[in-house]
This record gives sequence, C-alpha cells and structure tokens, in this order.
Amino acid sequence: MQLDELLRQPQALPVVPELAARLIETFEQEHVDLSSIAGEIEHDPALVARLLQQANSSFFRLIRPVGTVRDALMVLGLHKVRALVIGAALNDSFHAVSGVNLERFWHFSFAAASVAKLICLPRRLDENVAFTAALLHGVGELVMHIGMPETMQAIDHNLDVFDLNRGRAEYLALGYSYAEAGGALAQHWRLPRLLVDAIAQHANPMEHDPLDPLAAVVHLASWRARLLLSGNRSDDLIHTYPDALGEVLELDPDLLVAPDVAGLDALGGGW
Repeated sequence: MQLDELLRQPQALPVVPELAARLIETFEQEHVDLSSIAGEIEHDPALVARLLQQANSSFFRLIRPVGTVRDALMVLGLHKVRALVIGAALNDSFHAVSGVNLERFWHFSFAAASVAKLICLPRRLDENVAFTAALLHGVGELVMHIGMPETMQAIDHNLDVFDLNRGRAEYLALGYSYAEAGGALAQHWRLPRLLVDAIAQHANPMEHDPLDPLAAVVHLASWRARLLLSGNRSDDLIHTYPDALGEVLELDPDLLVAPDVAGLDALGGGW
C-alpha cells in the first residue's frame, strides 16, 4: 500500500480529540491561560490520573509530590503537560493496535523523550520541543498497523517493531517508513511544522539538505531507546552508535553509550 493510500484509510488518521486540539493551538499563542487549561483537563478524570502518575514518576525527578493538575502545570510547565496530554490522546485514539504492545510502545517513547531532553540541555536547542518530538516520533507505527494490519503483520514476522533496522525494513518493503506516516499524522493534527518535519525526517536525517538538527536529535533518541528495549548491551551501544549525527551535534559519545544513561531503566511504562 502506498503512503497516500494509507493516509486515505479513515481509521489510520483519527480526528484529534477536542482537548488535545485546544492544547495544540497553544503552540502558536504567546500568552496561555494555565488555569483555563487545568480546568479543561480536570473534566477528564482518567486523563488526570494518567497525568499525575507521569508527573510523579522518576522520569521527571520532582522534589515534591504533585497532587493536582494545577500543581503539574506549575511544576512541569505547559510544554511537558501539553506533550503528555497529546500523548494520552494518541493512546486513546489507538487504544488497541494489533501487533504493537502499547505499554512497551509508550515506554519506548518516554525513553526517547528523556534522551532527547538530555541531548539538548547543553546545546542551543529547545529541550521542550525535542521532548515532544521524541515522545511522538514513533506514532507512525500505530498509523501503519491500524491502516494496513496484514501488511504490517508480515513485516512484524521478520523484525520486531523496535528493532534498530525497523525503518530500513519498512522502506525496503513499502518505499516509506513509520517516520513519514508519523509526520503525516502530526500534520493531520496540525502540530507545528518543526515537529512535523522532525518526526518525518528523523529516520534518515542525513538525507535531507539542510539537515534538521531536531530530526538528528530524535534519531539519536530513538536509537538509544531501541537499544534500551533490546537489553542495553554494551557491544550494541558501542558498535551501532550513529557517529555522523553525533559529530553534527558535537556530542561526546560517552553521553549516550553508558548503559545507565539518563536513568532510562528507571522509567515506568507508558499511558
């Protein structure tokens, strides 16, 4: 199935939920009423529970417990709460995906977000944008599994969804990968262009001229999260490190090849 045909499948590109759409609008707003946002989130008890669970997880390393949505907004900031709510909306939109363990998928996604934030800290890159891009970068797998389950079942039979070579296998079989499908969903949900491009280009960032630094960050974050799921083997970390992208971003390889980088093993499951 060609990408344009996949994107015409109504189940593959779900409509963005109202609350997520409201938060997506805030990307373009200079001043945001956080009390209003908190009030809207509080109308969804299940979402509140999810948000507080994540806000109190070791992922964010908070000094004090977070007990309310307003506390979460104050402590985490709008950027991370927005990313978490959009992630939750995606989880609800793809609540059951044949061939994809969603708990494992969101564990992978949060690990990638953690690495992206780590990479950006000493650089002139927005860690909040990188966090969001990395958190959402794999959603194309959900789009493809929902839109063409039989095709993806055949690919899954030969290669795990989280294998390092997954994107290449999809290119060989289909002529595109989860990256382009994820970019299409991000565009469908009217996410900012820089997020759309980073998600769509991250699988092969060096093939784009000029190279998008955010896509490079997401590529490295995805690489590291995949190795986390495959066992964090030292040999794999050393021998598969994306040297070219590391050099572009002026990274010290030791930042990412340590087995316990960023405390990834402490991350809980997803939504």
